[in-house]
Amino acid sequence: MRSTMMDFPLTVRHIFWHGRTTYADSEVVTNEAEGVRRIKFGALADRADQLAAGLRRLGVEPGDRVATFAWNTQEHQEAYFAIPGMGAVMHTLNIRLSAEQIRYIIGHAEDSVILADASLAPVLAPVLAAGGDELKTLRHLIVFGEGDRSELPKHIDYEELLAAERPGFDWPEIEETAAAAMCYTSGTTDRPKGVVYSHRSTFLHSLGVCSGEALGLSQYDRLLPVVPMFHGNAWGMPYAAWLVGADLLLPNRFTQAEPLARFIAEERATLATAVPTVWYDVLGLDPATVDLKSLRMILAGGAAVPRSLIEAYEQRFGVRVVQGWGLTETSPVAAVAHPPKNAPAEQAMSYRATAGRALGGVEARIVDDEGWCCPATGTPPARSRYAGHG
Repeated sequence: MRSTMMDFPLTVRHIFWHGRTTYADSEVVTNEAEGVRRIKFGALADRADQLAAGLRRLGVEPGDRVATFAWNTQEHQEAYFAIPGMGAVMHTLNIRLSAEQIRYIIGHAEDSVILADASLAPVLAPVLAAGGDELKTLRHLIVFGEGDRSELPKHIDYEELLAAERPGFDWPEIEETAAAAMCYTSGTTDRPKGVVYSHRSTFLHSLGVCSGEALGLSQYDRLLPVVPMFHGNAWGMPYAAWLVGADLLLPNRFTQAEPLARFIAEERATLATAVPTVWYDVLGLDPATVDLKSLRMILAGGAAVPRSLIEAYEQRFGVRVVQGWGLTETSPVAAVAHPPKNAPAEQAMSYRATAGRALGGVEARIVDDEGWCCPATGTPPARSRYAGHG
């Protein structure tokens, strides 16, 4: 017997459509050298339509890999919807890697198009200048933003590409198991290895991080993902925020302590995500110049978050720091360290410096050197031999 409930593929397009129609007045704010740029969800969605149409006109087909080489900006957010929504695969290139590694990754992924921020031209130019077989699938370079483009090879201007198209793209139906995005992790032996996110995993991850046991994200939040959009899809924040209508505050390349603290204060961020080193840098500023009162929570991860850092933010700013744990391979957030509800205060503070508990839908095992394992949530009566998955 089958249910009578509606059944539709869980895809990025449904996240896009929900935010576009339900939260059209929520905004995306991009930090710039001279102030900020603001755009409503509804207007950004129109531009995503135009980007998808422009890519289709350039010959991008479902399954093609379209790379991004960019900071956290409005244009990157547009690509987050246009590329997977049209059936192509978004491949976020890590701008921090060496030219040799980036060139290898482009070739291994068989990228056909790169969307690049002009401010990163000095980093990208040496990658493209070498040419060779690794770049044989690359057909188009599209560039946006301010910066010297003279060192880049022949390219298409992003705004001109969009201007030639109109909103109202005919988004295709896509299977939820189809690839939506790719991200290469360098935290392994030998060369970087690719991880492919499905539409389904992206949709479910968005629901998970919005839940009360994770971030409790809602339309009343102003979310600042400092973690790069080229690193594990910025921990899924660009999709999660859009799903619930939370305003997105994108720091661009201004992630140093002083401009970041100023951005938080001026835009009244309520939640921010970044690695511990970022929060150590902010902690080093003169406390008299730092206003973090708008923050209800900081999610820190990517490296172990010391108890001392958690206590420092609690005592100096009255801001709650919670550790998150995950991997590129886990979509990426897999666990959040909210203390158990009955934990004593002292134990609760220590718990916040652990990896925490797995989110709903995530299965984990703890495995010892001999291959024995038990569920991460506790020790069963008898151990079982590790089956090679988890």
